[in-house]
Amino acid sequence: MSTTMVRPVQDDELVAVAQLRWQWFAENQGIPSTTQAEFTEVFISWAQANRSSHRCLVLLENDVVIGMAWLAIFQRAPSPRTLQRLSGDVQSVYVVPDRRKNGLGGQLIDAVVSLADELGLKPLTVHASPKAISAYNRHGFAASPSLMQAGFAH
Repeated sequence: MSTTMVRPVQDDELVAVAQLRWQWFAENQGIPSTTQAEFTEVFISWAQANRSSHRCLVLLENDVVIGMAWLAIFQRAPSPRTLQRLSGDVQSVYVVPDRRKNGLGGQLIDAVVSLADELGLKPLTVHASPKAISAYNRHGFAASPSLMQAGFAH
């Protein structure tokens, strides 16, 4: 019987997470310009150095990492109403291809939304790929007429 769970990443799983990030890039952007070994080394160093601003959740199936989601945390300028303001951005949600279409990506989205709620992050944003928009919609995300971006050529 297969068991799945989502929880914060542990240091000994960062190699697996780097491999997932590599796969995500190759699947969505094409062949990377660096070697996988070089990327893994840089990625692990980055993840360890940025723990306070970037939280990683992993999806495990029978103790094997098969998915990930990142929550980037940003400090915002204080307001007279709220002196400490934080917002979040969901990043790099990925499930290995052979385990998709089983609701596992939704489990990751729900877990990262729950973590953002626990941390009091408002707003929570995501820059979704076209094929992922419906999944985010099913989990409470909606397009915003006031969220704008510049410098992103598609």
